[in-house]
Amino acid sequence: MAPAPCWWYFRVNGITPGETITIRLRGSTATVPKPGAPPQKPLASSWAMPAQATFSNDGQTWLHTEKGKRQDEWMIYTLKPESASVFVAWGPPYTPSTAAKFVRAMSEKSPHAKATELCRSRGDRAVPMLHVQEGERTKEQRFGVWVQARQHAWESGSSWVAQGFAEWLLGDGADAAWLRQHAEIFIVPIMDVDNTATGNGGKDAVPQDHNRDWSAQPHWNEIIAAQRMVSGLIEEGRMDVFLDLHNPSPDDPTFFYVLSPELLKEPMIGLRDRFVELAYARISKIKPLIPMSNKPKVTGANYHPLWRQISANWVSMNGNPHTVSVCLETIWNYPNSTTEGYRAVGSNLAAAVREYLAERPAKP
Repeated sequence: MAPAPCWWYFRVNGITPGETITIRLRGSTATVPKPGAPPQKPLASSWAMPAQATFSNDGQTWLHTEKGKRQDEWMIYTLKPESASVFVAWGPPYTPSTAAKFVRAMSEKSPHAKATELCRSRGDRAVPMLHVQEGERTKEQRFGVWVQARQHAWESGSSWVAQGFAEWLLGDGADAAWLRQHAEIFIVPIMDVDNTATGNGGKDAVPQDHNRDWSAQPHWNEIIAAQRMVSGLIEEGRMDVFLDLHNPSPDDPTFFYVLSPELLKEPMIGLRDRFVELAYARISKIKPLIPMSNKPKVTGANYHPLWRQISANWVSMNGNPHTVSVCLETIWNYPNSTTEGYRAVGSNLAAAVREYLAERPAKP
């Protein structure tokens, strides 16, 4: 495995439908590289051993197993498939083909959505993107909203959050229509398509982690393209909301990462805090529960040597005075960390964007 050897996804054939099968899992012995240092000790096995694994009889509907049982260095999961073949995974998978199919389906469903590509990856794979706007307002009259997921390939739940955002945005509700009519929205369900396609983790990838690549000379095509488009919104004075979607460590709830306030000026700090307040009010009340902290974690000089090159930090430091730029980490090791739970987080995040922008002065 490449960096972050913590996610897995395979298929089991030759099952008698209805029989109980057992999956025995042990942590990888692969060492994990650190920035500027040789490979270190293996990643803790807890990253690869969710309390409940995920399975599917058809590759479409993903369910949780019963809670796994830990026996020494092993985690043991049992499940009873209804078919002769079953998919089993660390969490609900979301592949590049899933992203392409989704943006295409949204485009076919709604006249306000356009399926497009952010770019071609270094591996010559498409990076699907959804572009959404409604009505006759010019771009100068629209808020700019950028939503991206999966800068770390293993964090598959974040792609489902992005999908939930898009589904809400293209729904029939009046609030969704308002956001489409007053904003131009870009949604990228998978940034690191190459590592997602090959099953690598992506975190601390060599030669560069996608979320440490927002520099003057990015390595990855996805970052070059996203940075160019976000810079365009900044130049137009309408980089209003930038959302970078991730999944956290095994024991973390849902929370926001924000840039340390001493590195920012008003009105950016107050606007960001207001957005976080609105998003927390919605996401924390999701039923079934998605645990969320109302205290964002802070990134800055003490967080990582390349902290200036983290996407949300880069946008904050280079954005407009009113730009809100945050990273949302959505809990993955929890009973409600399912496709439905992730999509509920995304839909409530979208509703929070609408509520926040409705408080802002209209574009002239």
